[in-house]
Amino acid sequence: MTTNTVAIQAQNLKTHFTLRSGVFSALTGKEPVAVRALDGIDLTIRRKQVVGLIGESGCGKSTLGMSLVRMYQPTGGKISFFGDDITNVQGRNLKTYRHQAQLIFQDPYSSLNPRLTIGEIVEEPLRIHRIGTAAERAKKVADALDLVRVPGSEYLHRYPNALSGGQRQRIAIARALVLEPKFIVADEPVSMLDVSIQASVLEILDELSKKLGLAVLYISHDIATVGYICDHVAVMYLGQIVEEGPAEDILTAPRHPYTQRLMAAIPSVSGERTRERIELAGDVPSPLNVPPGCRFSTRCPHATDLCRTKAPALENDNGTQRVRCHLYSAEDMAPTTDFGMV
Repeated sequence: MTTNTVAIQAQNLKTHFTLRSGVFSALTGKEPVAVRALDGIDLTIRRKQVVGLIGESGCGKSTLGMSLVRMYQPTGGKISFFGDDITNVQGRNLKTYRHQAQLIFQDPYSSLNPRLTIGEIVEEPLRIHRIGTAAERAKKVADALDLVRVPGSEYLHRYPNALSGGQRQRIAIARALVLEPKFIVADEPVSMLDVSIQASVLEILDELSKKLGLAVLYISHDIATVGYICDHVAVMYLGQIVEEGPAEDILTAPRHPYTQRLMAAIPSVSGERTRERIELAGDVPSPLNVPPGCRFSTRCPHATDLCRTKAPALENDNGTQRVRCHLYSAEDMAPTTDFGMV
């Protein structure tokens, strides 16, 4: 396998959640209402690549991560893992896939069993998958702790409540790595940590991605950390990706009006330019009642009648970025507003 090898790919991926209907709705034969959390996601992640996923709360970022590791069953579309279709695998095949696809949760304390020692926590995945003898498992646990720079001799017999937030998150990363996975979903892994230790955890994730050949989906609402660790960035809005491309291009020259406003919200510390403060009008529409046409049309200052009636496709715009926006279908419609990007 090479660096360009596709590790995981989502094609037109959909994950809908059906709400429970009341007695009256059941008696009248009314169809249950579905929450369209993911509604046609196309995303590719390669070996040794860290792909950032950003967007407002409730846009479907965590649902995408959970669907890719098959914690949620997709409603439609396809998920390929190194060329194999794993969209609907069950039983032993699903357990085999989960051996190779791991998840790092947001809260490092609640995701660790407080009744187990650090050694037992990191060893637990090996026991579940029945890997190795006791001696072999101990060796793997020690190796995993070394990868996240935690001295096993000092921490093996400690409990999570004796560790700092950064140390607990390193243990959570070690637990994900002990199975030697090929794909990791890191769901806002540093959002609950002090700023002073976020960089060290991000550095570990970046280093391990390159060293172990991991494909990583890094979910975050903090665009600054995305720029620090990610090679590629996808922007989500209301269950769909609205812009995608190299991290440098997305963060310095965003094309979609929604991405432009996310970038404009980042405080500037350089002192060279003062960004114009731009606020998004209105609230994010409910996934229970998705607006027709472009989903961002209810909040977009550039929206036209076409935007309100026809849904745009995610298409290549300038050779490196893909944008889901009618404004780039013709040159005379392209927005030229400068939001003070640096």
